[in-house]
Amino acid sequence: MAIVKQKMLALNGDEAVAYAAKQSDVDVVAAYPITPQTIIVERFSEYVANGEVDTEFVCVESEHSALTACLTAAATGARAFTATASAGLALMHEILYVTSGCRAPVVMAVVNRALSAPINIHCDHSDSMVERDCGWIQIYVENSQEAYDSIIQAFKIAENPELLLPIMVGLDGFTLSHTLENVQTLPDDLVKKFVGTRQFTLVTNHEGKTVPFKLDPKTPVTIGPLDLYDYYFEHKRQQEEAMRIAPKIIRQVHEEYAKISGRRYGDGLIDPYYLEDAETAIVCVGSTSGTVKTIVDELRSKGMKVGLLRLRTFRPLPVKEITKALENVKAVAVMDRSLSFGGHGGAVFHEIRHVLYDAPKHPYVVNYIYGLGGRETHPNLIHKIYRDLQRILETQRIQKPVQFIGLRE
Repeated sequence: MAIVKQKMLALNGDEAVAYAAKQSDVDVVAAYPITPQTIIVERFSEYVANGEVDTEFVCVESEHSALTACLTAAATGARAFTATASAGLALMHEILYVTSGCRAPVVMAVVNRALSAPINIHCDHSDSMVERDCGWIQIYVENSQEAYDSIIQAFKIAENPELLLPIMVGLDGFTLSHTLENVQTLPDDLVKKFVGTRQFTLVTNHEGKTVPFKLDPKTPVTIGPLDLYDYYFEHKRQQEEAMRIAPKIIRQVHEEYAKISGRRYGDGLIDPYYLEDAETAIVCVGSTSGTVKTIVDELRSKGMKVGLLRLRTFRPLPVKEITKALENVKAVAVMDRSLSFGGHGGAVFHEIRHVLYDAPKHPYVVNYIYGLGGRETHPNLIHKIYRDLQRILETQRIQKPVQFIGLRE
């Protein structure tokens, strides 16, 4: 399929997400407002009020209820979407597990924001990183264009009958959510065709009949029943098996989308930048990667062999892809915009060191905690990280495996 003509719109990240959801033929949106996510559901409610979408918009009393409404809608066969941030995501914690356990393909935008206390409304990744084990696919975007593209892809990925897993798409609060960008948008009819209509896995119900896996009084099934030690373990194992096949489906949908849009983000799982001959590299997620790319370009022009690995998909963790991408790198700095208190570093650092433990070659791996609560990540900080990596290569020694950068100490 050829790349199609597209319309450029000036959108901030929240508006880009709302526009993508609008085009994706969503049946139910249930949400509760929280900064810096509110614009998403405000814009979508305007689409509903103006008759631009045929969507049931449910105003609920909390984020816990928002995800519960989306879960039940998805269980009946509807296409469901919500959005949240920070404490809102934390309030959903119980239902995050219920949604993935019921194999409900809900799509949710998470506008990443710090958790209290003290109260802070700005960006870090503490809200979604703490949910990395809840059974949701996690995608983190670099810019508003990718936010738009990823929401559209997410519906097609989540609803794949082989998969049936919910997806959260993370975009950095304020840095992306409230910053205007040029966003290329696809025609409405093409997005609707790309996402398609929801298909259902066939299961055997209690009457011995083969029926679609959804709640329907005409073909009754039970979803999310009491499940004690006799079968609970097997059902959790099935979720892990779905995560195991998710990378194939993510790559497949990413490539299908690239053929009509012309836009690729690595292979859909990782987005490497100048890693082929890099001796030192930074690993990070989110919008900071855009700043890092600029510094990589600058240092490359001076003959330095530096690179970047951006993790686009954090769950499922693309183990083979990470190992391959970093196989020739001698020193790696992992940047974390969240902190595991008492855990010796941040979540991304833990994952990268874990992956590289069994790799044929073991690079030096260090961790930099940065940008908590929206603290600016100045280019000078990125320069310092690359200088530190070069020093590690020269001395063959790591002095501090975990550091805080851009902090008054």
